[in-house]
Amino acid sequence: MAWSIHTYANPTRFMNFSAIVLPYVWALAAAGIGIGLYLSFFVAPPDYQQGDSVRIMFVHVPSAWLSQFGYGTMVASSIVALIFRHPLADVAAKSAAPIGAVFTFLALVAGGLWGKPMWGTYWVWDARTTSTLVLLFIYLGYMALWATIEDPNRAARVAAVLAIVGAVNLPIIRFSVDWWNTLHQPASVFRLDGPTIHSSLLWPLFVVALGFTFFFIGVLMVRMRAEILRRKVRTLQMQQAAA
Repeated sequence: MAWSIHTYANPTRFMNFSAIVLPYVWALAAAGIGIGLYLSFFVAPPDYQQGDSVRIMFVHVPSAWLSQFGYGTMVASSIVALIFRHPLADVAAKSAAPIGAVFTFLALVAGGLWGKPMWGTYWVWDARTTSTLVLLFIYLGYMALWATIEDPNRAARVAAVLAIVGAVNLPIIRFSVDWWNTLHQPASVFRLDGPTIHSSLLWPLFVVALGFTFFFIGVLMVRMRAEILRRKVRTLQMQQAAA
């Protein structure tokens, strides 16, 4: 049988596959978050300038990464849905939005708590913080479209267009600290000349981020499974109403 993108678009295949891998995903998420937070709060040393307040980084930074990862998932799924009519693509995009929104909110809150001892205030209209707030609003707008448009096919198309257009905000978030003079510190992990964070802080950060990523994947699969079942129920109800 020739391979195509629709080979793995069957909801039944996804339900069977996700049922098998979900326990392993949850186990990896629990291990990553548990070990990472232990290393972050009980093993990693205080920063020589920031002291123990640097430990907020272990929640703030992974949350910020996952906020953008979640939106990237939405954009990629929306493109596939519009071009290839992949049956699971709009399910993935719709399911990813609330998760990404929560991580974005968590990044903003943790960033505010970290900013208080560093900047003397919980919030500044900084390029990075403002563009991240805009990302949260885009998430909320995307979810509002799904909630207000009754026709699911039309809702999927309109929401996909919004997600793709909103992707312009991702490079703004990423490079805002380079393009403008901001209070937010410049990139310190993913740099061409290597990370500027000491390895005693860097490795716990990576472990937590890995755990957060598996948690994101696990919640995404659960939400996708729930959305597939909801659509099956809706289809059955419409068939019964038409009979």
